[in-house]
Amino acid sequence: MPILSGLIVSVDAFFIGLSLGLQKSCKFLYLAIINVFLLCLCILGYLIAGQIYERITFDTDIVVGAAFIVLGCWYIFHYFLSRQAASVRQIIPVGMVMSLEAMIITMGITFIFLPNSSWVIPITVALAHFGYSAISFFLARTNTVKRVPSYISHIVSGLALVAYGVMALLVDFGV
Repeated sequence: MPILSGLIVSVDAFFIGLSLGLQKSCKFLYLAIINVFLLCLCILGYLIAGQIYERITFDTDIVVGAAFIVLGCWYIFHYFLSRQAASVRQIIPVGMVMSLEAMIITMGITFIFLPNSSWVIPITVALAHFGYSAISFFLARTNTVKRVPSYISHIVSGLALVAYGVMALLVDFGV
């Protein structure tokens, strides 16, 4: 179950890879560096979740849900505020958002499966993010996908994060 959860909630990485791949100035190396940083944050998130779980007096779904909604909105607004060609300076915030989102996913899955969680969780989340984003990055370099406006992938990725946040909140309220 933790592996399946890690794969399912990482689907938004597909659209992030797509949006980066549609930008001619973005290199695959940038995506690889982002995913190394993402793996480190997933491991950190796993370790933090295990340490703070017993100390949290409220339901973690509220924090996870709010965090995803904020990250998704930021991702959408960030695109519209900086629509010129991507530079390394603009790719860094996108990579940080993707990494923070993966860290929050890791923490959320760890909370769900504690006390039976394992190192499989952060590794699965990180590998799923890398796999989805790498596949879509290379798909974006094909002639068919190049015709897709880049704003669509940014909006879909941001909305995927917002939807995941809303689902986490609805779970908390028993819907």
